[in-house]
Amino acid sequence: MNNHDYTCIGCGVAIQTENPEQIGYTPASALEKEAIVCQRCFRLKNYNEVQDVSLTDDDFLKILNEVGDRDALIVKIVDIFDFNGSWLPGLHRFVGKNDVLLIGNKVDLLPKSVKHNKLINWMKQSSKELGLRPIDILLVSSHKGYNMKEAVQAIEQYRNGKDVYVVGCTNVGKSTFINRIIKEVSGEGDVITTSHFPGTTLDTIEIPLDDNKALIDTPGIINHHQMAHYVDKRDLKVITPKKEIKPRVYQLNEEQTLFFGGLARFDYLSGGRKSFTCYLSNELKIHRTKLEKADELYETHKGSLLTPPRAEQLTEFPPLTAQEFSIKEGKTDIVFSGLGWITINEPGAVVRAHVPKGVSVMVRKSLI
Repeated sequence: MNNHDYTCIGCGVAIQTENPEQIGYTPASALEKEAIVCQRCFRLKNYNEVQDVSLTDDDFLKILNEVGDRDALIVKIVDIFDFNGSWLPGLHRFVGKNDVLLIGNKVDLLPKSVKHNKLINWMKQSSKELGLRPIDILLVSSHKGYNMKEAVQAIEQYRNGKDVYVVGCTNVGKSTFINRIIKEVSGEGDVITTSHFPGTTLDTIEIPLDDNKALIDTPGIINHHQMAHYVDKRDLKVITPKKEIKPRVYQLNEEQTLFFGGLARFDYLSGGRKSFTCYLSNELKIHRTKLEKADELYETHKGSLLTPPRAEQLTEFPPLTAQEFSIKEGKTDIVFSGLGWITINEPGAVVRAHVPKGVSVMVRKSLI
């Protein structure tokens, strides 16, 4: 059989029937079906099981370069709960002269008290600092369907009869977003395989628009500084929030430490008794201890009391590295890429943040 005759409707990859270990495998008997899906998508859809894929960074760069060569609207999706972790660094170098519409997804995860206008202004400012000037910014929840009609209208308005490329890093909810767009436009159900595992879409998938142009879904690009790369797939459910985050407030004295599972640690060094608000997945356990006991606690209990990571992962889990911050202004966030953030409510605190080597930590003006 010629591989190019069939592509998987779930992930866009060419179907092959020879090698079960390779991308695009499906048993020959499945070719009789009207809608052909590769085995990987079949497992994902029916059993929520993911199989790793072997796309390299070079493959992604090739796809991004292609985007810059076309005359198209680029829709860039970021996870609003993990804005910096899900930002595609250097996208502005690939987009050429194309306009970029920036969409913040998963807005349903933020506490209701967050003012959307303030959030959009913050995104505008942050984008500018990161080298991108989007033509417009929208907040959506593709999971809940919030603001999706507006997103469809904005795409229609800004594409001016051109193709549309949807780009984003793994895990930002890009396929769910596209499935919602397809639903809005055509009334059809889930066409693309979605899951909370990084890297579901393997190749570009073209969805025809009504004027002979197409909406093109690109594979999720892997950001190596995201926390998702350091946890077992089963633990992604723990660190990836599914519903509105309940802020957890801690009154800390000097020299107290908070552990977020075994993935990160926050030391409050000096500044008198202060309150700290933690915005993390509701499933992730926070453990408070004295600073003097923290190292020993981590060594003894990571993988058991302090999970994730799981015990069987400890051999590969990178050591935590520390960064110290002196907070001069009130209402400041310390952001743990891919995990969440801690708001320091008043100035004058000296703190230390520990994350696995390779994950980024940053300070920003408070989002909330």
